[in-house]
Amino acid sequence: MKVLKWIDKRLVSLERWVIISFLSLMVIFTFIQVCLRGLYTHGHVQWANELMGRIDWSEPLVRLLVLWLTFLGASLITGENKHIKIDLFSTLLPKKWRPVREFILSIVCVIISATMLFVCAGYVKIEMQFGGTLFLSLPSWIGELILPVGFALILFRFFLKTVENGFQVAREMTK
Repeated sequence: MKVLKWIDKRLVSLERWVIISFLSLMVIFTFIQVCLRGLYTHGHVQWANELMGRIDWSEPLVRLLVLWLTFLGASLITGENKHIKIDLFSTLLPKKWRPVREFILSIVCVIISATMLFVCAGYVKIEMQFGGTLFLSLPSWIGELILPVGFALILFRFFLKTVENGFQVAREMTK
């Protein structure tokens, strides 16, 4: 379990740096686009239009970075146990059964995440064989790698939660 926690800490650090970098890139490129568009539209500055034509790839890049930020953020939130939960039974079940409920729910989340990882990996594989390009002749599957990577990260976080909940259930049973 210590090794998994160490890996998780390193992943959290890496995810945070990637999120900061991607968010910074998004802000920079969007700011440049807005300024150039404003210069051309309101100031009739011709070179602004020419420059917008040269960086026309930045808008699809920003949209792609939004997708990456979404999955990386979802992974971090899952690790902090702050993800969206639909919780109908916590008020109905006695308090002593909550660890068992949490354990069962975490197992279900592992199964769903693993299924999504499998499906997304298949999708990326198909895109590698038949897919087109995004921008700057970049293959589309490179941008779509976040789908299996994101679900793999979420799966890892739910797996950690399952192990923790399993140990908690075992401790409760031995009392």
